[in-house]
Amino acid sequence: MGRLRSLLLALAVFSSVACGATVPPYDYAKEPDPRKSEYEIGALDQIRVTVWKNPDLSAETTVRPDGIITLPLIGDVKAAGRTPTALQKEITKRYGEFVRLEGTTVNVGVAQVNSYSFTVSGNVEKAGVYKERNYVTVLEAIALAGGANKYAGNTAFIVRSHPSRKVPIDLKRAAAGEIPEENVVVIKGDIIVVQ
Repeated sequence: MGRLRSLLLALAVFSSVACGATVPPYDYAKEPDPRKSEYEIGALDQIRVTVWKNPDLSAETTVRPDGIITLPLIGDVKAAGRTPTALQKEITKRYGEFVRLEGTTVNVGVAQVNSYSFTVSGNVEKAGVYKERNYVTVLEAIALAGGANKYAGNTAFIVRSHPSRKVPIDLKRAAAGEIPEENVVVIKGDIIVVQ
């Protein structure tokens, strides 16, 4: 099943791809893999806060575009940019100022991911902004955009911020799995340009 998926992915990426330029050497291992760390909450994510033994303080809320959630009793709390664990600690501290929490557990979970979006542009069939619930690789992102179009070459790059940089991708080599790290995981806000 995995091999079939890889084959279909490669076909989607390389439909009508002509021979093109090669990319310069790049250290792909230095690129972050968000799957290996705790999720970072973003705007429009849906958050579930459960205060055990205090259902009136429990809430399910959406992170506003300014990164804030509003909870009963304590009001506004910055959620965007924090992990669920960090947010749980902040909420526990804030509720502790008003309510005795001895023997009470505060749990914070992401009920729905809505902030994971990226852009695919350049020589693809359906350029645009894509939102996914799960992390995708650069080849999967290109496949979501309908694959490379007839004008595409063998290269792409990812524009990333924090710090600002371009990550070059040799699509043919990535699809063949020659350098597995080259099929990098897309992070929030990435712009993938197929050349």
